[in-house]
Amino acid sequence: QVQLVESGGGLVQPGGSLRLSCEASGIMSKFYKWNWYRQAPGKQRELLARITTDDVTEYEDAVKCRFTISRDNAKNMAYLDMNRLQPDDTAVYYCAAIGSDVAYWGQGTQVTVSS
Repeated sequence: QVQLVESGGGLVQPGGSLRLSCEASGIMSKFYKWNWYRQAPGKQRELLARITTDDVTEYEDAVKCRFTISRDNAKNMAYLDMNRLQPDDTAVYYCAAIGSDVAYWGQGTQVTVSS
C-alpha cells in the first residue's frame, strides 16, 4: 500500500520559515517526480514546485526565490523549505509523487501564517 505523509506544518509569524516533509512508503521514490501543491480556503489547488528524478526544479512565480523543493531518495522523502512566509501563504499543503501513469497524494498539512 502506497502512503505519503506530510509533516512540518503549523502556525508561523509573517516573515518566518517552515520546512515541510513528505515521506513515501510503498514506492521507490527515486523513480517518481515530486510536486508540492497548496489549497487555500475558497481557492483551487495550485502547483507550487516540482522536482524531477534528475533533480531539475521548477517553481510557480509566487513562491520562486522563497521556497525550495528538494528530495532525498535514500530516505524516500521530499521537502519544501519555505522562507519569508506571508499571510497569503496560509493553506493546506500537499505533496504528490508523480509516476509515468500514476500519482500518489498525501493527506495535506496545514500552514497558517499569522501574527
